[in-house]
Amino acid sequence: AIGRSSMLTLSAAAALAYSPTVAAPHARTSAASVSSRASAPRLGLLQKLGLRRGARFADDLGLPCVDECAVASYPNLPPSVHPGVVTGQALVDLLQHAKENRYAIPAVNCVTSSSVNTCLEAARKADAPIIIQFSSGGSQFYAGKGLDNTDYKAAIAGAVSGAYHVRAMAEQYGVPVILHTDHCAKNLLPWLDGMLAASERYYAAHREPLFSSHMIDLSEEPLEENIDICVEYLQRMAKLDMLLEMELGITGGEEDGVDNEDANPEDLYSKPEEIWQVYEKLSAVPNGRFTVAAAFGNVHGVYAPGNVKLDPEILGNAQTFIADKVSSSDAKPVSFVFHGGSGSDLKDIKQAIDYGVVKMNIDTDTQWSYWDGIRAYYKKYEPYLNSQIGNPDGADKPNKKFYDPRMPVRSAEETTVARLGQCFSDLNCVDVF
Repeated sequence: AIGRSSMLTLSAAAALAYSPTVAAPHARTSAASVSSRASAPRLGLLQKLGLRRGARFADDLGLPCVDECAVASYPNLPPSVHPGVVTGQALVDLLQHAKENRYAIPAVNCVTSSSVNTCLEAARKADAPIIIQFSSGGSQFYAGKGLDNTDYKAAIAGAVSGAYHVRAMAEQYGVPVILHTDHCAKNLLPWLDGMLAASERYYAAHREPLFSSHMIDLSEEPLEENIDICVEYLQRMAKLDMLLEMELGITGGEEDGVDNEDANPEDLYSKPEEIWQVYEKLSAVPNGRFTVAAAFGNVHGVYAPGNVKLDPEILGNAQTFIADKVSSSDAKPVSFVFHGGSGSDLKDIKQAIDYGVVKMNIDTDTQWSYWDGIRAYYKKYEPYLNSQIGNPDGADKPNKKFYDPRMPVRSAEETTVARLGQCFSDLNCVDVF
């Protein structure tokens, strides 16, 4: 929570959280003084009363949750899962619940507060959790393209600012949110370092990380190097109760500057032995939590039918292989992630979920739905959008209420909420609460 006494604005708090040169207020106190602050006994009282610690975020912003949004947990979800951003054990419990109950949580790339709010609205209508994620390019856009991005400063600032926005609003909508970041290639690791620094500062004050999880995408690097770097970062993240999503094999197509349209077809399909290498090494990290984005023919973007050949059986074979290796009674020891989900055949989606997919990325379809809402608004009101004054109702009639940017943006939000409703349904992720 952001303390009232600091009188920080939301954006200032975000800046202090990630800045490597400016100490946040809590950073000026020793660990002993932090643990002995007056808020510590209050945490215990909240827990005894069945209230959740995360509620302080909304309260300290002067935005107390009321009515349905004030619930401490949900009837059909694990008791650790609450409205707002879920981290640590609550995150693990939620993903395990998804795997056991054969649904996957949609993960949507967001680039503005509008797209974040759209996701929250859609999740509330579906009575389901959602994953809100930022890419490096999306994070930079969130900060503003006019901001200098040297050393990924704008991308770090945008991601942190977006994280605070998600934390503030997720509780208001009353939905559990996994706050995640997408594709971090090797050259983008400084961006990840900046976000982890923000979570380390946040953790020191609130005993949970700012973000729920991060993805590292080193699929273009040799497998051994991919695993070694992921282990190194997971060791750092485990201290913060964070989850790592790693990718092996290559997702074809192009997304946010990552272009794999000419990838070797063999690299689009992971082998059970490779997935086992990842599972074995990451499982050895104390308190390590991770998911695996294995390749089974996935492609970013939407292509004509027949051009994408998914093979979800790869995931099923890997589950069997690894369960035998670890002598597990759990037939699905791995939690898989489905990249390149837009435009996929529904049969393949359902089969992938049966084999342990708990998260499916959606970007291309929601980009289109957002644009389609703007396009539809323009076509409907075009005669009112050609000048400030003068329309079919009269030469002196003003058009302000038509070109107010809130109008086409809201139209875009409505079409995207509707499209996400279909995504929730396709992923069996409806009425989960």
